[in-house]
Amino acid sequence: MEITKDSSINEILKEFPESAKVFDKYNMGCMGCMGASAESVENGALMHGLDANMIVEELNRIIGRKQQS
Repeated sequence: MEITKDSSINEILKEFPESAKVFDKYNMGCMGCMGASAESVENGALMHGLDANMIVEELNRIIGRKQQS
């Protein structure tokens, strides 16, 4: 699975629990946010004034490491 800006934050967290590290790094309290169940990475990034592309790249790097393990 490749994460895109349209990917659901909640689905990412369910499928890849290690992705929480990335959201924490950018102070995105997605694990406790009620909006995370419906928000995409892009929407979440916009709400926090962040670059969604940067977050997506980092999430895919972490997932790539997991899938290669």
